[in-house]
Amino acid sequence: MKYLAAYLLLVNAGNATPSAADIKAVLSAADVEVEEEKVEKLIAEVEGKTAEELIAEGNEKLSSVPTGAAAGASAGAASSGAVAEEAAEEAAEEEKEESDDDMGFGLFD
Repeated sequence: MKYLAAYLLLVNAGNATPSAADIKAVLSAADVEVEEEKVEKLIAEVEGKTAEELIAEGNEKLSSVPTGAAAGASAGAASSGAVAEEAAEEAAEEEKEESDDDMGFGLFD
């Protein structure tokens, strides 16, 4: 991720096609240990593509990732009532514990 961030930082700064040396320079300036093979792999994967194309590809891949709401709705629909009841009980216990903490004396009483 840090290699891609350095690449996109360079593109944003005006370098349309950053080289491996450019990426290494950015990472070294931030005191990040550079792994040569990861830099070379990134350069090979982004070769011939613009930053806009890379972002569009990334957005397309992210759209296929299931979100927590969809996964939770399908997996936990049957037990949602029990979970809600349990959460309400825990909240009531916490509220009771909090009210006992001041032993009947409030800060602004």
